[in-house]
Amino acid sequence: MGPVGVAEGDLLDIAIEVAVEAAELARTAREAAIHDVDTKTSETDVVTAADVAVERLVRERLAERRPGEPVLGEEEAGGSGAPGGGVCWVVDPIDGTVNYLYGLPWYAVSLAAQVDGESVAAAVVEPASGRRWTATRGGGAFLDGRRLRVSSATRLELSLISTGFAYRAERRSRQAAAMASLLGRVRDIRRPGAASLDLCAVAAGWVDGYFEHGLHRWDWAGGALIAAEAGAVVRLPESEAGLTFVTTPGIAEELWAALGETGYRDI
Repeated sequence: MGPVGVAEGDLLDIAIEVAVEAAELARTAREAAIHDVDTKTSETDVVTAADVAVERLVRERLAERRPGEPVLGEEEAGGSGAPGGGVCWVVDPIDGTVNYLYGLPWYAVSLAAQVDGESVAAAVVEPASGRRWTATRGGGAFLDGRRLRVSSATRLELSLISTGFAYRAERRSRQAAAMASLLGRVRDIRRPGAASLDLCAVAAGWVDGYFEHGLHRWDWAGGALIAAEAGAVVRLPESEAGLTFVTTPGIAEELWAALGETGYRDI
């Protein structure tokens, strides 16, 4: 039971129901939506008509199921997601919009219920595959009903790490320079392009760690809970420019130190 007397399992049921419907809209709308594209912070930071339509659908369904509760979303103004005692919903309607635009299947709808700024229930649904990643606080993390557990990696040099890069060219260049130093310290690095799914990949043990600067609350609200419930060490950003750091416990200290030594933590 959540701190405001809300059953977190009930919130999860709603999150799954709404995210599944939203994922189906994202999938079926893609062919038309990719021809109606705008930009946000830079020419490489895109938003499609489907991003907007999917978020509106989520807001409509939540208003029906949880009337009066604020919704914080990427595409429209709404709740703050800040501490306040009640439930706030956090949605990324299409996480991985560039992948979506190009036809890469690594994108998702992420929906989380937060209380006092902390995620208590989350669903991340992949439209292309139909996979459902879910978690409740204290209740474990699951992929299509199968319990998840992070990898058992203990050596950084044998660890597979994922990351992401900023949209702005100047910051990307600094990140790339630091990444070049890190490459010699790990097994390899991946850049799939959807933060929520990168976090879920840590939960499943598909990668051993993930870090990225500049994530918004909607990027990590769902996936970070799923990773944490699968046993990951999770450090969330204190600001939108900050670093999200999620990894299996066995390499957490070594990876964190390596990010400091390469200068990545300060980018």
